[in-house]
Amino acid sequence: MTSATLEPRIVKGINWIGLYTMTAKELRRFVKVYWQTIVAPVITTVMYYIVFSVAFGGTGGRGDINGVPYLVFLWPGLLMMGMAQNAFANTSSSLIIGKIQGSIVDVLMPPLSPAELLTGYVVGGLLRGLCVGIVTVAVMVPFAHLPVTHIWAICVYGLLGSLFMALIGVLGGIWADKFDHIAAVTNFIVMPLTMLSGTFYSASHLSPGFEALAHANPFFYMNDGFRYGFTGHADMPLGNGLIMLSVLCVVLWFAAWQMIRTGYKIRS
Repeated sequence: MTSATLEPRIVKGINWIGLYTMTAKELRRFVKVYWQTIVAPVITTVMYYIVFSVAFGGTGGRGDINGVPYLVFLWPGLLMMGMAQNAFANTSSSLIIGKIQGSIVDVLMPPLSPAELLTGYVVGGLLRGLCVGIVTVAVMVPFAHLPVTHIWAICVYGLLGSLFMALIGVLGGIWADKFDHIAAVTNFIVMPLTMLSGTFYSASHLSPGFEALAHANPFFYMNDGFRYGFTGHADMPLGNGLIMLSVLCVVLWFAAWQMIRTGYKIRS
């Protein structure tokens, strides 16, 4: 009796099974600890809204911003901030944990191309950001006024913003050697740029110099376009934000793909 010989499987084109498995791994990774990855960010966003609501008298006593009540103006910015930060956290934490624990080898060994690996990580971050956004809206609907004027802008800018931050998380996770490095990126890059992106104020109310700085911040365009979907008002032409975010996503995608392709800090 002759034993059957095992032939290596040749994967041509896109490895759909591997890509699905990689994406499912990233999805299950944050769903299994949903109290930390979904519930906690939702509570943080709601607490921000409650604090500002109480501080300004519960009715947006700060006054209108560009004809929009302050609490209505504030809400989309908080929502975008929560989605963006969690998209970044998912990809960066997945990579740095894999590198520190040594389990990154299990991801690199299967027949997955650099683009497929990158897609799996990015889609996982994108899904976490969207999950946080959807759950936050579901929680806040009974308590906050959430006008919707342009659903396409909400979807497009929500996806672009989460994609942008997921790619930054991939770059940060590959570059970092320990958790302190990721914390540095979060505390000195992600948090300042998100906080100073017009989440809590309109850039049009700043002095010319600071307004120019705000317009150079890509996080500003994420907020501005996303807020336009709810309020119908944008500080800058929507085309500017779409072009900037699209170009940045392409550049970051190529940079992350190149780092994975060359094995920078993940194969040595």
